[in-house]
Amino acid sequence: MKVSEQLREFPPPNVFDRMCPSRGVLEHVTSRWGVLVLGALHERGYRFSELRRQVSGVSEKMLAQTLQTLERDGFVLREAHPVIPPRVDYSLTPLGREAAELVAALARWSERRVPAVVTAREEYDARATAG
Repeated sequence: MKVSEQLREFPPPNVFDRMCPSRGVLEHVTSRWGVLVLGALHERGYRFSELRRQVSGVSEKMLAQTLQTLERDGFVLREAHPVIPPRVDYSLTPLGREAAELVAALARWSERRVPAVVTAREEYDARATAG
């Protein structure tokens, strides 16, 4: 029996349930590199090497694994072109665009709120060292 058929027999997804498959989806979308890859592809499609430059700090191996995971989950479209040298383009599927919009909003929020987080950390550290 396929997983999609099994899901119909279970209660509705609940991310707080440790056995819920939505946890795996959430993990892939919100992983360190998953968020950044989705955010980059939200801007436009990229070739592998361009995407690696855009997502600064990701290793070639980790980028390949992240893209493969996101492709398997239906978020990323991989288009291999029959040319020499080989050319592969990555873009978002409609499902990927939906997820990317959400993580892009979270990324923009985190960029805007860095000063508040830094202040909170400093206040916490001051209390921790004083006590």
